[in-house]
Amino acid sequence: MTDPNKMIINLVLFGMTQSGKSSAGNILLGSVDFHSIFAPCSVTKDCHLGRSCHLHSFIRRGGQEITLQVQVLDTPGYPHSSLSKTQVKREVKEALAHHFGQDGVHLALLVQRADMPLCDQEASSPIQMIQEILGHAWKNYTAILFTHAEKIEEAGLNEEQYLHEAPDTLLTLLNSIHRRCVFQYKKGNSLKEQRITILERIMEFIKENSYQVLTFK
Repeated sequence: MTDPNKMIINLVLFGMTQSGKSSAGNILLGSVDFHSIFAPCSVTKDCHLGRSCHLHSFIRRGGQEITLQVQVLDTPGYPHSSLSKTQVKREVKEALAHHFGQDGVHLALLVQRADMPLCDQEASSPIQMIQEILGHAWKNYTAILFTHAEKIEEAGLNEEQYLHEAPDTLLTLLNSIHRRCVFQYKKGNSLKEQRITILERIMEFIKENSYQVLTFK
């Protein structure tokens, strides 16, 4: 029986190798479920699902306090150092169908380093992957998660200035996904504070979609 006072949100991470997907997934979960290290090659070769503990009274819906649980699917980076596009695409499709199926995905997060802006064909590869896997509705279920956002502050910019000066490739993408983005900082805030800030922003996007999901057969 479904608990009306509990909500589970399903998220899937996409991005290039060393973009910080696994690290971002761990922050979203408040754990270390995903293996995250620096390496000269792609670390993640298989999809992995992580589940968070319950966050009590995280949001209010219909006048009731709702307990939130987060499920995150970490995916192999693309372009990948040892897997082809076909292999990555098949792995992700099978994992989405297996883990989320009819429950669906609330949001796909394109994990992008803030200090490595999207500006060439190689960087556009994860976007193409999202489009092919999520289908025509991808724009309504995608947001950008900027990692290494502390680099923005080190450059003397704020988030608004960073986005204003972003290359056309990134601006076009942002406009197509309704300017949905969130910044992940490593400095200044505790991991718990980072997590809450990011999840609150993600919940705003999900609410904009009226809590609808993208399902997979």
